[in-house]
Amino acid sequence: MSQHASQYKGSRLDLKAPATIPPATIPYFLQEQIRDLIVDGTIRPGQPLREQELEQRFGTSRSPIREALRLLELSGLVTHVQRKGFRVTLYSEVQIRHLYELRAELEAYCLRQVASLPDLGPLLDQLRRLDAARDDAFARRDIRAYLAALRDFYLVGARHTGNAPLRDVLAKLYEQVEPLRYMLARRIFESGVKPDLTEGVADALERGDFDHAAQLARGHVLTALPGILEAYRDTLAQDAQAQPRLPR
Repeated sequence: MSQHASQYKGSRLDLKAPATIPPATIPYFLQEQIRDLIVDGTIRPGQPLREQELEQRFGTSRSPIREALRLLELSGLVTHVQRKGFRVTLYSEVQIRHLYELRAELEAYCLRQVASLPDLGPLLDQLRRLDAARDDAFARRDIRAYLAALRDFYLVGARHTGNAPLRDVLAKLYEQVEPLRYMLARRIFESGVKPDLTEGVADALERGDFDHAAQLARGHVLTALPGILEAYRDTLAQDAQAQPRLPR
Protein backbone atom coordinates (compact mmCIF):
# COMPACT_ATOMS: atom_id res chain seq x y z
CA MET A 1 0.00 0.00 0.00
CA SER A 2 1.34 3.43 -0.94
CA GLN A 3 1.97 6.24 1.53
CA HIS A 4 -1.08 8.12 0.29
CA ALA A 5 -3.26 5.03 0.31
CA SER A 6 -2.34 4.36 3.94
CA GLN A 7 -3.14 8.01 4.68
CA TYR A 8 -6.69 7.35 3.52
CA LYS A 9 -7.12 4.38 5.86
CA GLY A 10 -9.93 5.06 8.29
CA SER A 11 -10.94 8.25 6.50
CA ARG A 12 -14.19 8.85 4.66
CA LEU A 13 -12.49 7.45 1.59
CA ASP A 14 -13.27 4.01 3.06
CA LEU A 15 -16.97 4.76 2.52
CA LYS A 16 -18.46 2.33 0.02
CA ALA A 17 -20.98 3.40 -2.58
CA PRO A 18 -24.40 2.27 -1.22
CA ALA A 19 -25.91 -0.62 -3.12
CA THR A 20 -29.21 1.28 -3.26
CA ILE A 21 -27.77 4.03 -5.48
CA PRO A 22 -28.84 3.67 -9.13
CA PRO A 23 -25.82 2.93 -11.35
CA ALA A 24 -26.32 6.14 -13.33
CA THR A 25 -25.90 8.26 -10.20
CA ILE A 26 -22.85 6.50 -8.72
CA PRO A 27 -20.36 8.86 -10.47
CA TYR A 28 -22.09 11.84 -8.84
CA PHE A 29 -21.98 10.17 -5.43
CA LEU A 30 -18.26 9.50 -5.93
CA GLN A 31 -17.71 13.05 -7.16
CA GLU A 32 -19.15 14.47 -3.92
CA GLN A 33 -17.20 12.08 -1.71
CA ILE A 34 -13.86 12.78 -3.41
CA ARG A 35 -14.63 16.50 -3.55
CA ASP A 36 -15.16 16.63 0.22
CA LEU A 37 -11.81 14.91 0.77
CA ILE A 38 -10.04 17.40 -1.49
CA VAL A 39 -11.71 20.38 0.17
CA ASP A 40 -10.87 19.36 3.74
CA GLY A 41 -7.29 18.44 2.83
CA THR A 42 -7.53 14.68 3.36
CA ILE A 43 -6.30 14.43 -0.23
CA ARG A 44 -3.53 16.98 -0.61
CA PRO A 45 -2.77 19.53 -3.36
CA GLY A 46 -0.89 17.88 -6.19
CA GLN A 47 -1.60 14.38 -4.90
CA PRO A 48 -2.24 11.70 -7.55
CA LEU A 49 -5.74 10.28 -7.69
CA ARG A 50 -5.05 6.69 -8.67
CA GLU A 51 -8.11 5.08 -10.16
CA GLN A 52 -7.24 1.59 -8.92
CA GLU A 53 -6.92 2.77 -5.30
CA LEU A 54 -10.18 4.72 -5.49
CA GLU A 55 -11.89 1.71 -7.07
CA GLN A 56 -10.79 -0.50 -4.17
CA ARG A 57 -11.72 2.02 -1.50
CA PHE A 58 -15.21 2.73 -2.79
CA GLY A 59 -15.95 -0.80 -3.97
CA THR A 60 -16.89 0.29 -7.47
CA SER A 61 -15.69 -0.39 -10.98
CA ARG A 62 -13.18 1.80 -12.79
CA SER A 63 -15.72 3.46 -15.10
CA PRO A 64 -17.70 5.49 -12.48
CA ILE A 65 -14.45 6.46 -10.75
CA ARG A 66 -13.10 7.85 -14.00
CA GLU A 67 -16.36 9.68 -14.71
CA ALA A 68 -16.32 11.22 -11.21
CA LEU A 69 -12.76 12.44 -11.77
CA ARG A 70 -13.77 13.97 -15.10
CA LEU A 71 -16.57 15.85 -13.35
CA LEU A 72 -14.10 17.13 -10.75
CA GLU A 73 -11.78 18.17 -13.56
CA LEU A 74 -14.59 20.30 -15.01
CA SER A 75 -15.00 22.01 -11.64
CA GLY A 76 -11.28 22.84 -11.51
CA LEU A 77 -10.51 20.79 -8.38
CA VAL A 78 -8.76 18.05 -10.34
CA THR A 79 -6.25 18.22 -13.17
CA HIS A 80 -5.52 15.54 -15.75
CA VAL A 81 -1.88 15.24 -16.76
CA GLN A 82 -1.19 13.40 -19.99
CA ARG A 83 0.33 9.94 -19.37
CA LYS A 84 0.25 10.57 -15.60
CA GLY A 85 -3.46 10.55 -14.86
CA PHE A 86 -5.53 12.65 -12.48
CA ARG A 87 -4.26 14.61 -9.52
CA VAL A 88 -5.56 17.28 -7.17
CA THR A 89 -5.01 20.69 -8.73
CA LEU A 90 -1.79 22.32 -7.53
CA TYR A 91 -1.97 26.09 -7.77
CA SER A 92 0.84 28.57 -8.23
CA GLU A 93 0.87 31.86 -6.33
CA VAL A 94 0.05 33.69 -9.56
CA GLN A 95 -2.98 31.46 -10.18
CA ILE A 96 -4.30 32.01 -6.67
CA ARG A 97 -3.90 35.77 -7.03
CA HIS A 98 -5.71 35.71 -10.37
CA LEU A 99 -8.60 33.70 -8.93
CA TYR A 100 -9.02 35.98 -5.94
CA GLU A 101 -8.63 39.21 -7.89
CA LEU A 102 -11.24 38.03 -10.38
CA ARG A 103 -13.57 37.04 -7.53
CA ALA A 104 -13.11 40.47 -5.95
CA GLU A 105 -14.07 42.29 -9.15
CA LEU A 106 -17.05 40.05 -9.91
CA GLU A 107 -18.45 40.27 -6.40
CA ALA A 108 -18.16 44.05 -6.53
CA TYR A 109 -19.89 44.06 -9.93
CA CYS A 110 -22.61 41.79 -8.53
CA LEU A 111 -23.45 44.23 -5.73
CA ARG A 112 -23.62 47.13 -8.17
CA GLN A 113 -26.13 45.14 -10.19
CA VAL A 114 -28.62 44.94 -7.31
CA ALA A 115 -29.28 48.66 -7.77
CA SER A 116 -31.72 47.60 -10.48
CA LEU A 117 -33.92 45.69 -8.02
CA PRO A 118 -37.28 47.38 -7.37
CA ASP A 119 -37.34 46.17 -3.76
CA LEU A 120 -34.19 45.45 -1.77
CA GLY A 121 -36.12 44.14 1.25
CA PRO A 122 -35.99 40.40 0.42
CA LEU A 123 -32.29 40.62 -0.48
CA LEU A 124 -31.40 42.47 2.73
CA ASP A 125 -33.38 39.97 4.81
CA GLN A 126 -31.50 37.10 3.23
CA LEU A 127 -28.12 38.78 3.66
CA ARG A 128 -28.76 39.27 7.36
CA ARG A 129 -29.96 35.67 7.75
CA LEU A 130 -26.78 34.46 6.11
CA ASP A 131 -24.68 36.66 8.38
CA ALA A 132 -26.47 35.16 11.38
CA ALA A 133 -25.92 31.66 9.96
CA ARG A 134 -22.21 32.38 9.63
CA ASP A 135 -22.05 33.54 13.25
CA ASP A 136 -23.90 30.43 14.37
CA ALA A 137 -21.61 28.14 12.36
CA PHE A 138 -18.55 29.82 13.87
CA ALA A 139 -19.94 29.33 17.38
CA ARG A 140 -20.61 25.66 16.60
CA ARG A 141 -17.15 25.20 15.06
CA ASP A 142 -18.72 24.02 11.79
CA ILE A 143 -16.27 25.03 9.07
CA ARG A 144 -18.39 23.79 6.16
CA ALA A 145 -21.51 25.64 7.30
CA TYR A 146 -19.43 28.77 7.92
CA LEU A 147 -17.97 28.69 4.41
CA ALA A 148 -21.36 27.92 2.84
CA ALA A 149 -22.99 30.93 4.53
CA LEU A 150 -20.13 33.21 3.50
CA ARG A 151 -20.27 31.96 -0.09
CA ASP A 152 -24.05 32.37 -0.30
CA PHE A 153 -23.80 35.90 1.12
CA TYR A 154 -21.91 36.96 -1.99
CA LEU A 155 -23.86 34.80 -4.46
CA VAL A 156 -27.29 35.92 -3.32
CA GLY A 157 -27.06 39.23 -5.17
CA ALA A 158 -26.65 37.50 -8.53
CA ARG A 159 -29.53 35.18 -7.68
CA HIS A 160 -31.84 38.08 -6.85
CA THR A 161 -30.98 39.99 -10.02
CA GLY A 162 -31.45 36.89 -12.14
CA ASN A 163 -28.02 37.32 -13.72
CA ALA A 164 -27.42 33.64 -14.44
CA PRO A 165 -24.06 34.04 -16.23
CA LEU A 166 -22.65 36.05 -13.32
CA ARG A 167 -24.03 33.56 -10.79
CA ASP A 168 -22.55 30.62 -12.68
CA VAL A 169 -19.10 32.19 -13.07
CA LEU A 170 -18.98 33.15 -9.39
CA ALA A 171 -20.13 29.68 -8.33
CA LYS A 172 -17.38 28.10 -10.48
CA LEU A 173 -14.76 30.40 -8.94
CA TYR A 174 -15.91 29.50 -5.45
CA GLU A 175 -15.71 25.81 -6.28
CA GLN A 176 -12.15 26.18 -7.56
CA VAL A 177 -10.95 27.94 -4.42
CA GLU A 178 -12.97 25.92 -1.89
CA PRO A 179 -9.89 23.96 -0.65
CA LEU A 180 -8.06 27.27 -0.19
CA ARG A 181 -10.98 28.76 1.72
CA TYR A 182 -11.10 25.68 3.93
CA MET A 183 -7.39 25.99 4.76
CA LEU A 184 -7.84 29.59 5.85
CA ALA A 185 -11.08 28.87 7.72
CA ARG A 186 -9.35 26.13 9.71
CA ARG A 187 -6.78 28.69 10.85
CA ILE A 188 -9.50 31.20 11.69
CA PHE A 189 -11.33 28.63 13.79
CA GLU A 190 -8.12 27.70 15.60
CA SER A 191 -7.48 31.37 16.40
CA GLY A 192 -11.00 31.83 17.75
CA VAL A 193 -11.26 35.28 16.13
CA LYS A 194 -13.94 35.62 13.46
CA PRO A 195 -12.95 38.15 10.76
CA ASP A 196 -15.46 40.68 9.47
CA LEU A 197 -15.71 39.46 5.88
CA THR A 198 -19.19 40.88 5.27
CA GLU A 199 -19.16 43.91 7.57
CA GLY A 200 -20.99 46.98 6.28
CA VAL A 201 -22.22 45.47 3.02
CA ALA A 202 -25.88 45.08 3.95
CA ASP A 203 -25.95 48.50 5.66
CA ALA A 204 -24.49 50.19 2.56
CA LEU A 205 -27.08 48.48 0.35
CA GLU A 206 -29.88 49.55 2.67
CA ARG A 207 -28.70 53.18 2.34
CA GLY A 208 -28.65 52.81 -1.44
CA ASP A 209 -24.88 53.28 -1.53
CA PHE A 210 -24.20 50.51 -4.02
CA ASP A 211 -20.71 51.68 -4.93
CA HIS A 212 -19.62 51.58 -1.29
CA ALA A 213 -21.14 48.11 -0.86
CA ALA A 214 -19.19 46.98 -3.93
CA GLN A 215 -15.96 48.49 -2.60
CA LEU A 216 -16.45 46.75 0.74
CA ALA A 217 -17.04 43.39 -0.94
CA ARG A 218 -13.96 43.79 -3.11
CA GLY A 219 -11.89 44.75 -0.08
CA HIS A 220 -13.11 41.80 1.98
CA VAL A 221 -12.03 39.33 -0.72
CA LEU A 222 -8.61 40.91 -1.21
CA THR A 223 -8.06 41.13 2.55
CA ALA A 224 -8.32 37.34 2.72
CA LEU A 225 -5.73 36.79 -0.02
CA PRO A 226 -2.51 37.06 2.08
CA GLY A 227 -3.90 34.57 4.60
CA ILE A 228 -4.89 32.21 1.78
CA LEU A 229 -1.37 32.31 0.31
CA GLU A 230 0.26 31.74 3.69
CA ALA A 231 -2.02 28.81 4.51
CA TYR A 232 -1.36 27.24 1.12
CA ARG A 233 2.42 27.61 1.45
CA ASP A 234 2.31 25.98 4.86
CA THR A 235 0.15 23.14 3.54
CA LEU A 236 2.62 22.40 0.75
CA ALA A 237 5.57 22.61 3.11
CA GLN A 238 3.95 20.07 5.44
CA ASP A 239 3.33 17.57 2.65
CA ALA A 240 6.37 15.44 1.87
CA GLN A 241 4.97 14.67 -1.58
CA ALA A 242 4.46 18.32 -2.55
CA GLN A 243 6.98 20.98 -3.35
CA PRO A 244 8.23 22.70 -0.20
CA ARG A 245 7.65 26.14 -1.68
CA LEU A 246 4.73 27.57 -3.55
CA PRO A 247 5.63 27.57 -7.26
CA ARG A 248 5.69 30.94 -8.95
